[in-house]
Amino acid sequence: MAERAKALLVDDRRDNLLALEAILQGLPVQAVAVESGEAALKQLLTDDFAVILLDAQMPNMDGFETAGHIKRRERTRHVPILFLTAADRDAQLALRGYAVGAVDYLTKPFDPWVLRAKVSIFVELWTKTQQLKAQAEAGRERDAQWQRLTELVDEAARALRTGGEEAAGEALELLEKARWGN
Repeated sequence: MAERAKALLVDDRRDNLLALEAILQGLPVQAVAVESGEAALKQLLTDDFAVILLDAQMPNMDGFETAGHIKRRERTRHVPILFLTAADRDAQLALRGYAVGAVDYLTKPFDPWVLRAKVSIFVELWTKTQQLKAQAEAGRERDAQWQRLTELVDEAARALRTGGEEAAGEALELLEKARWGN
């Protein structure tokens, strides 16, 4: 079964995390909630995420610093970040969010249906990317099997050309190996 998409929810307030989890309920995504930028960075060391919902204003490491760390890591630099903030609609904060690599910046209160739609798009893109990776891997495996089969057939043909009943027996053995994928 294919891996399920995950959304990383980062907010220092537990009630905000619970609200985000409720908003995402019913979407084909597993919500993983953490309460700090540091915890988010640790989570990103072990799990892959389709999207990150990141509170801009948190104590210690704020969302902007957290996003900067995320975008500097090779493993996570392409994960889309949606900033969420209770701050007034300050254009400078939004620009700061975009400058550190956010794909969007929403101020609270935001329409939960808009957030669901945005998350759905990133989950769908992640899912399609995973499918493409799986298809590419299957193609590489088929190519390797084809290469091995070609080598076995060539080896069998050489054995037949060099002659004798023994060589014909070896060729048949090689072709049987190829047939069973050994």
